[in-house]
Amino acid sequence: MSSKFAIKVEQLSKCYHLYDKPQDRLKQMLLSRAKTYYREFWALRDVSFEIAPGETVGIIGRNGSGKSSLLQMICGTLSPTAGIVTTHGRVAALLELGAGFNTEFTGRENVLLNAAILGFPQEQMLGRMDEILAFSELGDFLDQPVKTYSSGMYARLAFSIAIHVDPEILIVDEALAVGDARFVAKCMRRIKDIQKTGASILFVSHDVSSVRTLCDRAIWLDKGRMLEQGDVFPVTGRYMEMMFQDDDAAAVEDEKVQPVASVSMSGADLPGISESLNNAEEVALDSRPTTHWGSHKGLILSASVLDANGVRRDVHEWGSELDVRISLRIPASISREHLSIAVSIKDLKGSDLIVSTTHDFVAKRLPDAEQFEVSFKLSNPLVTGKYLLVAAVENRLHRDIHYYEYIEGAHYFSSLADQRFFGLFQPPIAQEVVVPVTQVTNARQVLAA
Repeated sequence: MSSKFAIKVEQLSKCYHLYDKPQDRLKQMLLSRAKTYYREFWALRDVSFEIAPGETVGIIGRNGSGKSSLLQMICGTLSPTAGIVTTHGRVAALLELGAGFNTEFTGRENVLLNAAILGFPQEQMLGRMDEILAFSELGDFLDQPVKTYSSGMYARLAFSIAIHVDPEILIVDEALAVGDARFVAKCMRRIKDIQKTGASILFVSHDVSSVRTLCDRAIWLDKGRMLEQGDVFPVTGRYMEMMFQDDDAAAVEDEKVQPVASVSMSGADLPGISESLNNAEEVALDSRPTTHWGSHKGLILSASVLDANGVRRDVHEWGSELDVRISLRIPASISREHLSIAVSIKDLKGSDLIVSTTHDFVAKRLPDAEQFEVSFKLSNPLVTGKYLLVAAVENRLHRDIHYYEYIEGAHYFSSLADQRFFGLFQPPIAQEVVVPVTQVTNARQVLAA
């Protein structure tokens, strides 16, 4: 596409009229000048942005924030109340299940119907029918009415159509949420292939990790308005912060009244703790945390990736010993009963690579001493690249974790390997070549002869 933008949205708004009773709708039609019988609900209000050709943008926000309405207006299936949407290029969309399908038609007939709607030549689509069948894995169901399809079959057919019409703009609205894990992974690989062709992609998902993995930029909607847009990592980080602000407030109140349990471990009992605590203030948190939130901010004094000698380093060699050290000051008002300290090492896209907490396996009772440290030791499996450390103080009383404090980007560091590794990380692996016993026996017989 030669245009400077693939999608341009200018002051887009959508208002719905809500009626308390069905007869009010008729009254409004007949007596519209005398009285208003509806309430206005603005699903979207004054939203503006541009998406460049070849750019992948994630749309994030809570349920009801206006994401689906926005995508439907971009696709042209919903008319805006105000504002303008301009697109350049063929738009293929995966919206709500069954959108664009005639339930009485077979899957094969719906393939041709969607191709016609998108302006894709029927002859070319017939030529790609075998590819669509293979990708969707529908088998004989392709010639059955889609009203007999499960939600997963709907999603597989819709995605297969969208990727085989050579889209210049691909829009995905939570359509993969109903798929099984294997098919979702297959779709994600294909989306990455489409990215390489230079297509623009709008991707809506509640899975922040997927948004960070696929997208260059993020747009955050809340209650119909755009709160923020920008680089995917900081925007999704602040979105996660907002999501946790009101999380499990009751648990915080419970902590205020729960008695502090007896001491089972003190700071002096932890190896190297006493000496390290004396220097806790010397190693501050990184001045560039991506996000920092929680109900009790200030509990984490420092969080660093140290070497085997306890020295904070910004570059660590592959295979070397790492000591992820968290220094804390936790008041007695916070019960240790369900207290957990967590660390995560992420790549710069925000994907968790290594996660460990004191709640894992056998939960460790944390000391009642106000000031202490927790150490997580491991051999560095990280391939050459840049990474960041997450440190968190958690309440594990309930299934949904409540965060007293969460710092994403407490320490930015790099890993360096002499060897060329593939994959995300490379742990030590023992390799062995095993010769089948039968072949060894046959070889001995040949030698004996």
